[in-house]
Amino acid sequence: SMHPEFTVLFMLLFVLLCILGLLANGFIVLVLSREWVRRGRLLPSDLILFSLGLSRFCLQWVGMGNNFYYFLHLVDYCSGPARQFFGLPWVFLNTVTSWFGSWLSVLFCMKIANFTHPAFLWLKWRFPRWVPWLLLGSLLTSFTVTLLFFSGNHALYKGSFTRKPFRNMTYHQWSRILEMYYFLPLKMITLSVPGSVFLASIALLIHSLRRHAWRMQRSGHSLQDPGGQAHTRALKSLVSFLVLYILSFVSLIVDAAGFCSSDSDWYWPWQILVYSCTSIHPFILILGNLRLRGASGHCGTWASHVGSSQTRSQNRVSCIGRWVLYR
Repeated sequence: SMHPEFTVLFMLLFVLLCILGLLANGFIVLVLSREWVRRGRLLPSDLILFSLGLSRFCLQWVGMGNNFYYFLHLVDYCSGPARQFFGLPWVFLNTVTSWFGSWLSVLFCMKIANFTHPAFLWLKWRFPRWVPWLLLGSLLTSFTVTLLFFSGNHALYKGSFTRKPFRNMTYHQWSRILEMYYFLPLKMITLSVPGSVFLASIALLIHSLRRHAWRMQRSGHSLQDPGGQAHTRALKSLVSFLVLYILSFVSLIVDAAGFCSSDSDWYWPWQILVYSCTSIHPFILILGNLRLRGASGHCGTWASHVGSSQTRSQNRVSCIGRWVLYR
């Protein structure tokens, strides 16, 4: 059994991770919102980044509320309306975030990979025009998945309210059956489909990089040419995203299977893994995007010119986001 001190420590680490995620995702949303207002539109890549940052920002808030209410009020959460109040927005935001991340990886692949197959060239030309419709389709798909979860949660809530056995089963047995044979497969399908799109994009990029390296070796050129560097940067971003995505995916499956309930010693460590992708990956995106990186640099330049000591002390608070980005 884990000591209470370690439980409190992991709770604080979880809160710190969520705060960092809120700062990074909020920064992305703020910068791209100003760009949207100034220009009246966003590039396809910026539109995906804006949607991903906004969904992750909302997911962090809902996740913190959901986890702490579940941890502190387990009985009320399972038998009352809190499961719907917190769970349904969490399902929607988690699903739509997975789709937005997959479309970002597809866009990287379309922009960087250098295949000459007619189907790939046609898709590469069409994909930027499809981005708004793909984002809208992701919202509709996530809404449909949320309705499916709502029906399952409603069955649980109704059984908890009536407390009547279902086919000679207790309410607890009925809830476990729903969790294992309805919610868990639904969660796996919901995460696996965008995950497969994401993996396919990474596989194409790796194959494109191998072909590019082979051609460079045959022609006697270095891999440090602009094409090779673009491949490398995109792969670094996507591979880091892949590692974080796998950690979050496995953690969500373990969480859905009920192995780490709120009374488990490993509940908060697993929650840290669940939210590691939404909190850490935004920093990778910021450092890899020239516009976002430049905006964070302007914050530091502005802070260095503040003259009065009183204003400088206030400014330290306003530039926490800039300090975090370069740690």
